[in-house]
Amino acid sequence: MQLDDRHHRPCPICHRFPAHAKIFLEERIDPEKLNEFSFSSRKEPEHLCYQMVRCPDCDLVYVDRPPSQGALANAYHTADYDSSEEANDAASSYIRAFTPALLRIHKGSALEIGTGTGIFLEELTRFGFGAVAGVEPSTAAIAAAPAHRRAWIREGIFVGEDFPAASFDLICCFMTLEHVRDPLDIAESAYRLLKPGGAFLTVTHDYRSSVNRLLGGRSPIIDIEHMQLFSGRSVSALLERAGYVQVEAAPFTNRYSLRYWNRLMPFPASVKKSFNAILSAVGLAQMKLSLNVGNSAAVGFKPDGQ
Repeated sequence: MQLDDRHHRPCPICHRFPAHAKIFLEERIDPEKLNEFSFSSRKEPEHLCYQMVRCPDCDLVYVDRPPSQGALANAYHTADYDSSEEANDAASSYIRAFTPALLRIHKGSALEIGTGTGIFLEELTRFGFGAVAGVEPSTAAIAAAPAHRRAWIREGIFVGEDFPAASFDLICCFMTLEHVRDPLDIAESAYRLLKPGGAFLTVTHDYRSSVNRLLGGRSPIIDIEHMQLFSGRSVSALLERAGYVQVEAAPFTNRYSLRYWNRLMPFPASVKKSFNAILSAVGLAQMKLSLNVGNSAAVGFKPDGQ
């Protein structure tokens, strides 16, 4: 990741330069800690970050001097992948959380932005969707997908103009809006691609949650991948600004193995390694545990007749 060619940007939601934006996090970059997993999903936290400021109007925390779009695209294209098990767990959690929204819409076509191995697309086919498609920038993630899922996935960065307007009943974007330079463009593009009455679903980190406030700079959400961090208020503002109605944001519960939860803990590597050994010895490493670890699930709908 090149650290040069970084320019100041306004708040990604209101597109204004806040007059009284306060520094939320000082920049912490250690090139020696960066590796092929630094821009991969569900990695072990490195607690590196670019400087982030908070917009007092939108409540969004964002990198005010982010890397270029080209640098980000290359970082995700070349990122490694080793989280298939956790992706499967996440997909099951997403289906449970969004079932009420899914029951409200026509189960025709669905698109997932940042689809990884496409496991959530497979969950959607089981839920009754007739046609599914995904966009994923990581070559390694796509390679890890079974052959039948790879046929659903388009490799690259999501570009709304690649798809016809009003062509999807559902568009999903899970743990992805934090990673892009312009989340409003993603939300607005998704709005254009949705059929009237369709839904946009997203899961984001909530920096105002109790657990993330408690952990502070040791929270897993403090990461060089994240170009912005949302709160319930800011993700709602994003969707409403993009035109969605009946917007709702609520705390989200993840369900992962004890082994994976241990990976996220803000403890020294030696402590986590010892605890993993204990979990494996007593047969609990793969035991699933549901926790609210400071994420939000949000949904917005495109009005009928638009």
